[in-house]
Amino acid sequence: MAGIRRTARIATAAVVVVLCGTIGLETYQAEKAVDEMAEAARELLASLSDAQRSAATFPFDSDERSRHHFIPTEVFERHGMVYSQMDSEQKVRALDLLRSGLSQQGYLTAQQIMEVEGILGVLEGEGRRFSRDQEDYWVSVFGTPEPSSTWGWRWEGHHLSLHFTVVDGDLTMSTPTFLGANPANVPSGPRRGMRAMKAQEDSARELLGSLDASQRERAIFDDVAPENIVTGADLVVDPLEPIGIPGSALSSRQRDLLMEVIDSYVGIMADDIAALRRAAVERGGLDDTWFAWAGPTERGEVAYYRVQGPEFLIEFDNTQEDPNHIHAAYRDFDGDLGRDVLREHVALAH
Repeated sequence: MAGIRRTARIATAAVVVVLCGTIGLETYQAEKAVDEMAEAARELLASLSDAQRSAATFPFDSDERSRHHFIPTEVFERHGMVYSQMDSEQKVRALDLLRSGLSQQGYLTAQQIMEVEGILGVLEGEGRRFSRDQEDYWVSVFGTPEPSSTWGWRWEGHHLSLHFTVVDGDLTMSTPTFLGANPANVPSGPRRGMRAMKAQEDSARELLGSLDASQRERAIFDDVAPENIVTGADLVVDPLEPIGIPGSALSSRQRDLLMEVIDSYVGIMADDIAALRRAAVERGGLDDTWFAWAGPTERGEVAYYRVQGPEFLIEFDNTQEDPNHIHAAYRDFDGDLGRDVLREHVALAH
């Protein structure tokens, strides 16, 4: 277990581009993260009883792998092994698996999102509609986490849905990713002022605040924010209409701020996995990456923004609970759940 617990992250991330045959398939090796995830998954599964292991595991090609949502379990039935039903040792190993796919900041964000779920239960009181259990998060493993194998895993509950896909032991995809927080800013109690998604909100507000009048006119596409993220929990997300202001119309400093918004989603992943997301941003280029805002611009008012590049989409929405309830997502137009890599993998095998 010691091999999968981290006291620090190595700052470098190796991304290897391999041209495969005439189709020029780019493959990305994130060996460090993959090895740690596989070891963590094996140790978690080994700690489970036969019945628990049966609940936690699925064939890689199971339809279950494509099921995902960020709403409460009472509304969207989940399958896998629920964290609340694990013993103390199993919980440690489950958190090791969660940690293996995330950066230190990402792990903290995930922990705070889950903690906020329990806080919400206290705030809502006994008459609440949902259980609001901060341990109602489900772990699922698809396939066999062995070297050179194709497998994946998921950690999911209310406001947190994380997916990781490994192909042939060295290809990692980490989308879709859903994050949320209610309350987004804890209003009272010992954790008063805690903001699980501070970086995702503040970075976008800083970029918006840097825009001059003409730039802001382009960036704000609607005075009314949508009620939720536009793509919801759609299985497949296609590029939306490019709206807002493109990176080509931003100054050097503003482009840096745009990258800070993107990195608030990219940087939650383990270094090697984050490198894959950054590579997608770089391939598309900031010139063709659009920042768009809807709703009022003052803090405390409803707000929505999106960042869209040629290969990815970020959405952020804070329109509920006065508003104090965030939903956000990072999607890959081709690669959610590793679809593009798996298609190319099958094609090359034939």
